[in-house]
Amino acid sequence: MYKASRVINFALGEWIMIAVGFVATGLHAASLGLAAALAAACVAMTLVALAFNRVVLRPLVGRPLIAMIMVTIGFGALLRGASTLTMGGFPRRMTLPLPAEPLALGGVVVATEKLVAAIVAAVVIVVVTAGFRWSRTGVALRAIADDPQTAMSMGIDLDRHVALAWATAGVIAVIGGTLWTVVVGGGLGLVLVGLKVFPIVVIGGLDSIEGTIVGAVLIGIVESLSAGYLDPVLGTGFSSIAPYLLLLGMLLARPYGLFGRADVVRV
Repeated sequence: MYKASRVINFALGEWIMIAVGFVATGLHAASLGLAAALAAACVAMTLVALAFNRVVLRPLVGRPLIAMIMVTIGFGALLRGASTLTMGGFPRRMTLPLPAEPLALGGVVVATEKLVAAIVAAVVIVVVTAGFRWSRTGVALRAIADDPQTAMSMGIDLDRHVALAWATAGVIAVIGGTLWTVVVGGGLGLVLVGLKVFPIVVIGGLDSIEGTIVGAVLIGIVESLSAGYLDPVLGTGFSSIAPYLLLLGMLLARPYGLFGRADVVRV
């Protein structure tokens, strides 16, 4: 969303949680198959995203950035409460129709669901990256992010393209949340996934998809090394805050991230 519209969605974890809730509702309440439940969840999240953009974000165009931030935080709290009230009775655990036996790849044993999740995630990353770089819609979204006034003066429909970006984010939340739930588990813990994302995207660069991948790998390495070497010395749980310490260091040294673009200002 930042790459498309310069809006940071601080309710990302809640978006993923509600998306998984829609999938679980389709599976357990409507007795749909996995494919049908995913399709229904994508439609539901698209409607949520379009309504959020139309009712909440559009009136805030031109307002200070802090207003956008507070609205996404408040909307996240609303989603968290609504999910507990309306979807609390359905189990969030999901399984894919895959063999239970792990695969041995070059002497490394890998769980089948993790391999499938990695492949699906890679495909989504490639599709989103290609769409931003080579499609007319992607060019329009990048133009809107750089200078919305100039983009509108050139005939780009700002409302339609931003709504499309939010709808795409809703569909990606369904895919990402389902993969995370299959591999790790679901429930309210999915909200914490959103908190893990911010050090990743800031370190990699808020407007760089490639940087996000590098940032994710870097954060994973930092957490693993901290858990193995620093937790026994500094106390259990230090590995959970190590990414945020790295985030602070990056903000001081390079605020726009490893692969992000520094804002160019005419003086």
